[in-house]
Amino acid sequence: MSPRPELKVTVFSDYICPFCYIGDARLDHLRADYDLKVNWCFLEIHPETSPEGEPVASLNYPSETWQRMMATLGEMAAEEQLPLLEHDFTTNSRSALLLAEAAKYIDRDLFYRLHKRLFEAYFAQGKNIGDRDCLRELALETGMEAQQVEAAWGDAGVAGRLQHYRKAAEDLNVRATPTYFIGEQRLDGAVPVAQLARAARAVG
Repeated sequence: MSPRPELKVTVFSDYICPFCYIGDARLDHLRADYDLKVNWCFLEIHPETSPEGEPVASLNYPSETWQRMMATLGEMAAEEQLPLLEHDFTTNSRSALLLAEAAKYIDRDLFYRLHKRLFEAYFAQGKNIGDRDCLRELALETGMEAQQVEAAWGDAGVAGRLQHYRKAAEDLNVRATPTYFIGEQRLDGAVPVAQLARAARAVG
């Protein structure tokens, strides 16, 4: 069997973005054909939100727009066979993003266990991933050590990388999460798997 070709993808994403939850699952479809090397660029999409959590009404979407978004989200989740609770609260994602960013530099497998668990905890189980006690539990469950968890929240280098991603997003005029960059192509939003696959083939 010939080795899978390497495919480099950059993704701007946040763990409280429901379309990033879908987009992550859709990107995974490419792993069957490619050795994916993903540069995860984490963006805090609602820095104004409290870590204690707030009703989604605090996001100030018009009711009709929100209902339409949720209907679309439900259809996408069903297509990907992803469990999805009613999305009725939001939270601050900064602590989760710092934790994931730190995990990237510890171990790839550890990062992906945490990465998947954060999405699952928030969207499938309704856990508040803005709460550090909740995050500690999830991180330990996925194999991070207690000192690594605390270090992630106090490391200026980790925080600096998040700031770098924000600056990169501004420079690239990223306005949606997820946003993918595959080769010279840019894909905004949780695009269909077929669209991701076409972009991947174009690189080759």
